[in-house]
Amino acid sequence: MGKLKADHLRKRADFLRAQKGIRKSSAGLTLEICATPEPVGREGCFRLGFTASRKVGGAVQRNRAKRRLRAAARALLPVQAHERTDYVLIARPATLTRPYAELMKDLAHCLAAAHLKLAPVTGAGEP
Repeated sequence: MGKLKADHLRKRADFLRAQKGIRKSSAGLTLEICATPEPVGREGCFRLGFTASRKVGGAVQRNRAKRRLRAAARALLPVQAHERTDYVLIARPATLTRPYAELMKDLAHCLAAAHLKLAPVTGAGEP
């Protein structure tokens, strides 16, 4: 599996579709994934979105939490993501204070668990 490119989730409908998919949580983040709809998905790409509610804090804290999630996603997802899959990373209050190495472990653990659960649903396996 080579490096994939990331497209952005921008529409509310895409975030709501991911919400109905597979959800895995850890101390530092919540991950929601689902298959990208057929006419939208491009070969060699996955789609990625980030969100943080007001439970995380004010605007400054929410933006900081999303920046930390973006950094972790930039490091892991191009290598570990599945093609034509939507990923939504949701910040939790601990996202702000969790050490970066632990945040990376949280994301890797959530990705592995979600991919295992996604494989039987979509029939997508490791190539």
